[in-house]
Amino acid sequence: MATVSMDILSRPRRLALAMLGVVGGLGIAASVAIGRSDTMPSWVDAICGGVTRMFATPFAGEGARPETIIKPLCCQPLPHVPGKAVTTALVYFPPGAYTPAHRHPGSVSAVVLKGHIRSQLQGTPAETYGATQTWFEPPGTLHLFAENPSATEDAELLATFVADENCGPLTIPEPRS
Repeated sequence: MATVSMDILSRPRRLALAMLGVVGGLGIAASVAIGRSDTMPSWVDAICGGVTRMFATPFAGEGARPETIIKPLCCQPLPHVPGKAVTTALVYFPPGAYTPAHRHPGSVSAVVLKGHIRSQLQGTPAETYGATQTWFEPPGTLHLFAENPSATEDAELLATFVADENCGPLTIPEPRS
């Protein structure tokens, strides 16, 4: 019996998953942009639900607080910067959601789309950002936490990452000391 290398299978699977993510992400982006997420077709929701579970932050089980959910919208190589890519993602913070200390593999720019996000980078005071407010995280910066301070309202942000071209993990949990 012939043995099939997992390396041969992994590239087509990654490509298929990336294509599903782009198609689903475009549907989400369009619905968010026009404020009509309630009219999203069920097939887009089905695709994005799978993508959401694949990219959910690895912080589940952190106390009793809900986790944030990352929905990558696209990852595109930067032709003028070999080896780098830009990735955009929607980050959903249900009421009370909390993300503990983590880092990102590249530069990150975030803009709050809805609600409020309380966030703190190492060496800076905690700040609360509202809709249309932004912040920037240099590569490898320790992001001490991000949270939705509301117990009743959702919050969302759009994150733009510039990192290595392989479109790998967007969030790297900080080991607990």
